Amino acid sequence: MDWVPEGQTINQVYKEVLTNLREWVRRRRPEMWKNGSWVLHHDNTPAHNALSVKTFLMKHKNTVLEHPPYSPDLAPCDFFLFLKIKSALKRTRFKSADAVKAKAMELMNKLSQGEYIEGDNISIV
Repeated sequence: MDWVPEGQTINQVYKEVLTNLREWVRRRRPEMWKNGSWVLHHDNTPAHNALSVKTFLMKHKNTVLEHPPYSPDLAPCDFFLFLKIKSALKRTRFKSADAVKAKAMELMNKLSQGEYIEGDNISIV
């Protein structure tokens, strides 16, 4: 799990992720890099749809596969995991951002592989 560094936005961090991904494709799949046959598929989160990210992708001529809106089959964590974590953290006072991160990690680590597979049937409280 990665956290957005203080003073940065998720859009900035996501562009760094995309830069690292592009470099990975260039090194590991040079044939795809040369002929431009690789396609990026990401979901419809605000960071992925931000103008700065779209501009970055257009500037680098990355082909993006459009993601259907509200698709639990393609992004199940958006529909069960993050809501459960958020719910478990609700109405709790934390002394620092690090305390929030630690609690979120604790909740995530409690989950078994089966609970991730089951999706909406998990209970983390």
